[in-house]
Amino acid sequence: MSQAVIWIVDDDRGVRLVLAAALREAGFAPREFADAESALAALEADAPDLLFTDVRMPGASGLKLLERIGLHEPRFPVVVMSAFTDVASTASAYRLGAFDYLPKPFDLDQAVAAARRALAQPRATSAPPAPPPVEEPELIGGSAAMRELFRAIGRVAASGLGALITGETGTGKELVARALHRESARARQPFVALNTAAIPAELLESELFGHEVGAFTGAARRHAGRFEQADGGTLFLDEIGDMPLALQTRLLRVLAAGEFYRVGGRELIRADVRIVAATHQDLDAKVARGEFRADLLHRLDVVRLHLPALRERRDDVPALAEHFLRQAAGISGSGAKRFSPAALGVLRDYAWPGNVRQLENLCRRLAVLAPGREIGVGDLPPALLADAPVREASAWSGALRAWAEQALAAGAENIHGEALAELERVLLDAALVAHHGHRQRAAKSLGLGRNTMTRKLGSSRKRPR
Repeated sequence: MSQAVIWIVDDDRGVRLVLAAALREAGFAPREFADAESALAALEADAPDLLFTDVRMPGASGLKLLERIGLHEPRFPVVVMSAFTDVASTASAYRLGAFDYLPKPFDLDQAVAAARRALAQPRATSAPPAPPPVEEPELIGGSAAMRELFRAIGRVAASGLGALITGETGTGKELVARALHRESARARQPFVALNTAAIPAELLESELFGHEVGAFTGAARRHAGRFEQADGGTLFLDEIGDMPLALQTRLLRVLAAGEFYRVGGRELIRADVRIVAATHQDLDAKVARGEFRADLLHRLDVVRLHLPALRERRDDVPALAEHFLRQAAGISGSGAKRFSPAALGVLRDYAWPGNVRQLENLCRRLAVLAPGREIGVGDLPPALLADAPVREASAWSGALRAWAEQALAAGAENIHGEALAELERVLLDAALVAHHGHRQRAAKSLGLGRNTMTRKLGSSRKRPR
């Protein structure tokens, strides 16, 4: 396997020499440039596998170089180095497509680890595609629990009946409510949502039913409540379990008669509204404690739809993660990214106490902060890795056996030595990348001493790949 060619662009000769020596020792082929102009001139005839560049240099800056490289085909990753790690420079570097940003002075092992991560990314053969349009929120899942939920939504939506959606916080209860509305005969009419836990108790009545001028201090004009706004459509009452008892009584009368008065008003208002409520609480237990009206629960609980927690449908996690990552790239303009199979395995095995909302927020963060086009296990937060089970050797021994059988059938010799050398190289590389080039921590994770690891690194780099 040929050596990866790495260009170093920096007006500081000392930085070039030291970094080039470290990269050469790591098995790469470095080439030095004192300014951006000479690198751009060389780029007309050749291209590296990776480029390191300083930001502030005489002539064209590293950011200008990065901008020009963005137009080059085929594309290659760029690591930006700078002693001036201000917000503007860092943000500009990532916006222009930098793979990573190293603040000077940096540890040489850290630079080598950044090079390994960058070179491990799949190479793009053309400019990245335009980010996809932002998609409407939707329910995603192919697990048995979700397929049953989809069937129930189809039946309930067509019936026009009210529904009570239950499930833990962050599972996507509002998405179920929107699906019920979208697939119903009321789809062309308004869908109005109100989180009853987010409105102060003294204002909730006005939010629901509206108010007249002068109904209370600050009521300077007439206000149409959510029932009026949702007339003909669907009113989604989220976290219904937090509604005060006094307001529960008034809501019950409205559900029974379909009519109400605005706060401070005398005009009887009629509204044709389908009520869909949701809660993460056990309403039956609240009824037993006298905290929720039993007759209101009976009115709301015409049909109950339960949304399973994400840990109860782990097989859906990879599809959800890819969907949210693609969506986040469209919003942030960060460029298309994907998870490595190993990273998806960690995501699948995590318990997700915050459910789908937690996964979505993680994908948004990774879309912006993960440096490469492929998000690996090392890019995931430590909390996820701490809970990730260590995979059994059987997860990869099947592939090893297939390789051995194929090599033996072809009459290969010394496959034991070749396999051990490759295993050792992979372990060393993975440990260094996971610990961002810190040899002592990488050695400890492998159960080796630092000197032993240094010796093994030297011998592994001398072997042909």
